[in-house]
Amino acid sequence: MDKSEQTWLGGAQSPEFGDLQRLVDELFEDEPARMVGKLDAIERAQIDDLSEDLLEVIDLLPGGRYGRHALCNQLNSILTAHGWGYTHGTVS
Repeated sequence: MDKSEQTWLGGAQSPEFGDLQRLVDELFEDEPARMVGKLDAIERAQIDDLSEDLLEVIDLLPGGRYGRHALCNQLNSILTAHGWGYTHGTVS
């Protein structure tokens, strides 16, 4: 079974594992103290061509503006609530 066919039931991480961490890193790359909104995250996710599952995670963000720590808390909460922390990874 190749990596793209492995599932949580098989105990494997998804091929998209780490993609949300890269998205967070990109959002705060030029200015670590900046605030970003949900639309900033959606735009970056579309540019990065994230999977449907990860786009859903971004879409579930409440409206508002976030510093890096607050954005990570929100994303991790969504990932945990869906049981996707292991397969898609958490962010920091």
